[in-house]
Amino acid sequence: MKKIPSFTVNHLHLLRGVYVSRKDSVGGETLTTFDIRMKEPNREPVLGAPEQHTIEHLAATFLRNDSEWGERVIYWGPMGCLTGSYLILKGDLSPRDILPLLRRMFRFIAEFEGEVPGATPRDCGNYLLMNLPMARLEAAQFLSLLENIGDENMIYPK
Repeated sequence: MKKIPSFTVNHLHLLRGVYVSRKDSVGGETLTTFDIRMKEPNREPVLGAPEQHTIEHLAATFLRNDSEWGERVIYWGPMGCLTGSYLILKGDLSPRDILPLLRRMFRFIAEFEGEVPGATPRDCGNYLLMNLPMARLEAAQFLSLLENIGDENMIYPK
């Protein structure tokens, strides 16, 4: 079998950042998949499942309710390796196009207080797997990168 494109990225040199993972044409529309890499693979401890799950609930809720981007959101979900998430948006986009959105979203998560949306037995298949304090910490750390992001954090390494 052919190796899928995401397994051809050089994870030995991959930094935290925002990358275009792929672009697909679906029904005449371009969908851009972003690699939102919150941890350096194989060099930093990964996101814990509870905080990753909390980030997923908060990010998906924020994105789908965003007045500018909400209608363009296709998907937000965690990577199996627990180093980040994928964001799929309608449009032929670059990381720079979505930086304001991501900054708003990660600020929202970093400052969130209260009940996590959808974290109930009725709404979620594992509602107890949540850690809001750690999700807030991880979001704040990633936000600090987003506020001063450079090209090396938006172009996949060779």
